[in-house]
Amino acid sequence: MHSKSVIAALSFFVALTAPSLAQTPVRALAEILEQSPASDWRSVEQENLLYMELPAGRVIIELAPDYAPRHAENIRALSRANYFNGSAIVRSQDNYVVQWGRDEGDAAALGEAHPTLQGEFDRPRAGVRITRLRDRDTYAREVGFANGFPAAGEHGRTWLAHCYGMVGAGRGDTPDSGNGGELYVVIGHAPRHLDRNVTLVGRVLVGMELLSIMPRGTGALGFYEDAAQRTAIRSIRIGSDLPASEQLPLEALRTDSATFLDVVESRRTRRESWFLQPTGRINLCNVPLPVRLRAS
Repeated sequence: MHSKSVIAALSFFVALTAPSLAQTPVRALAEILEQSPASDWRSVEQENLLYMELPAGRVIIELAPDYAPRHAENIRALSRANYFNGSAIVRSQDNYVVQWGRDEGDAAALGEAHPTLQGEFDRPRAGVRITRLRDRDTYAREVGFANGFPAAGEHGRTWLAHCYGMVGAGRGDTPDSGNGGELYVVIGHAPRHLDRNVTLVGRVLVGMELLSIMPRGTGALGFYEDAAQRTAIRSIRIGSDLPASEQLPLEALRTDSATFLDVVESRRTRRESWFLQPTGRINLCNVPLPVRLRAS
C-alpha cells in the first residue's frame, strides 16, 4: 500500500468563535498536522474497517455504527459470508455516485445477514457529542462532526451528511428495502438532498482515487449498459478478520480535538499568499479530516 493513498482528507463537523486573523499565525495544513500531539488522533478500529480489493488496488471504508448500527452489523455479516466476492461496480454517474453490488436475481449466500432492514436515516441527538461549525447551513440548523463523520441535526435528531467520500446503502422505494448489500460512494458535489432519505453507513478512508476515476456509465443514472464495462470486486473483508500483516494501522484526526479546530480555521479563511479574497466561511463538506498511518 502506497503511503500517498493513505493520507485522505474527508469531510466532517465543529464550532467556536473565530479567532482574530491578526492574532493567529498562518500555518499550513501540513504544519498543523505535523505539530499535533498524538492524543489528538484516534486509532481506527479494525472491526469497523471494510477492505475492498479491486483489480487496481485496495479501498478501505470505515463503518459508522453510532449512526447505523444494524447496517454496520449486517454489512459485516455479508462480508463474512463472502457476499461481495465476485460482485461488481455497476454504476458510475458523473458528479454524483459510484455504486456496487449484485444484479437483481444474482443469488449469493447472505450468511447471518438479514435480507432487508429498516432504514437508519437519523437517530436521537441526545448522547451524541458534536463539534459544531458556527457557519450557517442550507439543510440543517446544526452541522459539524460526530466522532469523525460529517453530521447535521435539528429538532432533537441528528444524521450523517452526504459529503464527498461518504458511503450509503442503496434501497428501493420503501424505507425497509435495503440491507447494505448494495452500496454507493459520493464522488461529486455533496448531494445533501439525500440526507435522511438514505442510510449512510460510513466513509472511504483510503483509495478514494480508485473509485472516483471509474469510467462513467452511459445508461440511465450512470449504470453500465454492457457488463464488460463493470469493475469486478475481488473481495470485501473485515479488518479484524485479516492477518495482522495485512491490516493497515490507520488513525484519524479526532474531530473533538484542538488540532481539528485549527484545521477548520485554516480552511475557513485561507491566508496563503495565493488567496486574494479569504472568505471567512466554510461549508460542512469542505472541512477536511486527515487520515494517516500510525507511526510504528
